Amino acid sequence: MRQQDADPGLFGPRSVTWQLHSDPVMWIAGVRALWLQALHPVAVRGVMINSSFRDDPRGRLMRTADSVGTLSYGTTTAAEAAGARVRRIHRLLGVDAPELLLWVHCAETDSYLSVARRSGMPLTDARADRYVDEHRTSARLVGLDPDAVPASTAELTAYFASVRPVLTVGPDARTVEDFLRRPPVKPALVPAREVIWRRIAALAYDTLPRYAHELYGRPAPPRETVTHRLVATANLLRCIPARLRWRLPPRHVLRAVERLGPGSRPDPYAYPAPYPRSRRPAILEEPRRQYGIDGGDSTRWGTPD
Repeated sequence: MRQQDADPGLFGPRSVTWQLHSDPVMWIAGVRALWLQALHPVAVRGVMINSSFRDDPRGRLMRTADSVGTLSYGTTTAAEAAGARVRRIHRLLGVDAPELLLWVHCAETDSYLSVARRSGMPLTDARADRYVDEHRTSARLVGLDPDAVPASTAELTAYFASVRPVLTVGPDARTVEDFLRRPPVKPALVPAREVIWRRIAALAYDTLPRYAHELYGRPAPPRETVTHRLVATANLLRCIPARLRWRLPPRHVLRAVERLGPGSRPDPYAYPAPYPRSRRPAILEEPRRQYGIDGGDSTRWGTPD
């Protein structure tokens, strides 16, 4: 098959998703999503009953990464098949209620977008709205009606405002909290957990909205301090060459570029480019000075949280 005839998948190289999901800061965003999802008592109960995350934490994270990567960069056939598997599993486990699926979807979308923007990724408000709208496609694949899913950052913010009275930190959320802070690992991996994982998990926690900190019972750290740390961490991760990062399993980005050609290579900093491609932010440069943006705790920056 000629590359120009290859299947771009559900989103394709011109989408915001294609660019955003290639950035290494998405790992921090994924952990933030877990912190946030644990606040819904019914959703987290389903996780506790049906998930193997405590027995196989690495396997669970890799399966999640593989699913997100397939939806983002796989062919249409592969993405639809992955969605069908997710729907079947949810149905068998009895965790396919629309309100639970919507919570998980919105927590993920908000986390990916919020962390990306606060880390310095050049996303205008229009691009942010487009990203939220694009992920109504992901919502369809997990069994939601796209018309019932937020289509903009404003609608996403309104959704969180509506669901806040339901959120709480019960025993199940505390179990997830303990797991995220100190996941069980083999003895040889304990040093890596203490040096790397705990810092990532703590940073992901700190990026949560203020109401989440209140529910977990800890004061929210200063907003600017968290944003500064996130920018510094993200820029350190971005120093690792992309082709080296993308060679790590599950390799979805590399396979997509091989399928569609070099012109499909994601580059979040060139979409749209606020500065020449050779210009990369200094590690400790303030995000406001980089892009004229301010750190915030919610998807639409500057909104109350």
